[in-house]
Amino acid sequence: MFSSLVLAATLAAAPAPRSAASAQTVVHVPKLDAMAGLSAFLERAGTHAPVLRPSAWRGELHPFLVIDPTKPETLSAAGLDAAGPATVSLREDGRVSCLRVKDAKLFQTKAAEAITAAGGDEPKPATSKGVTTVSVSRAAGGAMGYALKGQDVCSFGATDAGGPALLKEAVKLVGKAPTPDARLGKVTGVAYLATGGTVVGLDGTGTALKVDGTALKLPLPPFQAKSTSPYGAMKADGMFFSRAAVAPAGVAQAVGSLRATIQSVCPACPKEQVQAMTDTVAKQLTGNLLVNMMDTVQVRGSLRAPETRFFAVRQALAAEVTDAAAVKSALAPMGSFPGAKALADGWALTVKGGSLFVRLKDKQLVVGNDETVTQATLAALPAAGAKLERAADFSLDPKRLTRGLNQVSLADVLADEQLAALFAISSELGPLLEQSERITGWMDSVPGGAHHFSLTWTLPAAK
Repeated sequence: MFSSLVLAATLAAAPAPRSAASAQTVVHVPKLDAMAGLSAFLERAGTHAPVLRPSAWRGELHPFLVIDPTKPETLSAAGLDAAGPATVSLREDGRVSCLRVKDAKLFQTKAAEAITAAGGDEPKPATSKGVTTVSVSRAAGGAMGYALKGQDVCSFGATDAGGPALLKEAVKLVGKAPTPDARLGKVTGVAYLATGGTVVGLDGTGTALKVDGTALKLPLPPFQAKSTSPYGAMKADGMFFSRAAVAPAGVAQAVGSLRATIQSVCPACPKEQVQAMTDTVAKQLTGNLLVNMMDTVQVRGSLRAPETRFFAVRQALAAEVTDAAAVKSALAPMGSFPGAKALADGWALTVKGGSLFVRLKDKQLVVGNDETVTQATLAALPAAGAKLERAADFSLDPKRLTRGLNQVSLADVLADEQLAALFAISSELGPLLEQSERITGWMDSVPGGAHHFSLTWTLPAAK
C-alpha cells in the first residue's frame, strides 16, 4: 500500500510530455516562460561556444515555424502560448513538436504561411472528430503538417516515407491528455532531455548551469554511501579531484580497470602474478577511493599509445584497506618485477613512459604515476575521516582541462574515435572552458544499475 502511494505521488509530480512513440530523443519544457535563467546561461556561454547559443538550435524546436523560447513575442506572434509546455520528439522518420495554442486562428494562418514558404503545397485543413489536420508534401521531399485540437497542437516534419505515420501520431497526441513520465520525475529542472538510457534536467542562472540526471550503463562501478570517508576532509584541488565510496560488488571492477592499465604500461610484468596480486588486494579494500589529478598535462608522443595516455596527466589514486599487513604481503611479489625498486614504504616500478609508484601509509594504499604527486597525496591524507554528503563527488578545473585537450594532435584525431571526440569537445567548448571557474558535482547509484548524477558549471561573475 505504502509503495503504491509513493509511486502515485511520484507520477503526480512528474512532468507530462506529449512525446511521440518510438522517439529516440525527447526534449520537454513544462513551462516555456520558466526558462529565463537557463536561457541567460546559454546566451552568455554562447559567446564563447556558439553551439550553445539559443539561436543555434531554435530551428530544431519546430518543423516549419521560426520560434525562440527566449523571446516570448516570437511564440505569441505565431498564436502559441509563450507560457505553455513544449515537447519535441525526434524519430528516425522525422520529428514532432507539441505546444499549446493561445490563438488557434492566428496559428493556422502563420502555419499556412510558413508551410508554403518552406516549399510545401497549399495547406488544406480537414476536421474530423474535433481534430483539425493539415498534411502537405514538400518540394524537397517528405511532408509537414499538424494536428490541432482545442489548445493543443502537434506539428510534424517527416522524411520521404514518414508523413502518414507522423500525421497519425500527431492526431493521437492531441487526442488525449499526456501521461506523467516517471523518468523525468526522478530529476529536477526547467527543461528535460531524454535519450537512450539517459535523462537530464537542466536549469541555470546567468553564472551557473545546473544539470541533474540519471543514466544507465555508465562505465562506472556501483557506489554506496557510507557514514564517513577517510578523504572527507580533503580539499579539492588540481585539474580533477574525486572521492568515492564504491559498493562491494564494484570493487573488483575498479581494481580490474587499474590492473588493465598497469599491464598495458608494463607488458613485461608477469600477467599471472599481477592478476593474483590485484585480486588479493581487492579483497582488502573498503571501497573508499580518492582520485587526484594535478595541474600538469604533458603529452609526449602519440596519445594512441597507452603509456602516453597514462603519463599525460600527473595523478595518484588512494584506496583505504582493512589490513595493511595483508596488503603489504600481497604486494611483495612486485619486488621481483622487471624495473622494480624497493622504497621505504613501497615500490617504484620503471615501465614504458615513466615510473609507477605504489606506497602504503597506515591503511592507505596510494598508486601514482609521478613521485611528487604520489608523495603530495600521501602527505595530504587527513588523520581522521569525515562524512561525505554523496557516495561520490568530483571537482574539475576547466582551464587546466582545456590546456590538456589542446595537446591532442591531428594525427591522433584522424586515427582514434575517442581522441576525435576529445578534439571535438576542445574545438566546440574549449573557449568556454577557458573562461569558466569550476565544474563540480556528485554521483550516487540507483536501483537497476543506473547512476544519478548532478553537476554545476560555474562562470565568473558578470562584470
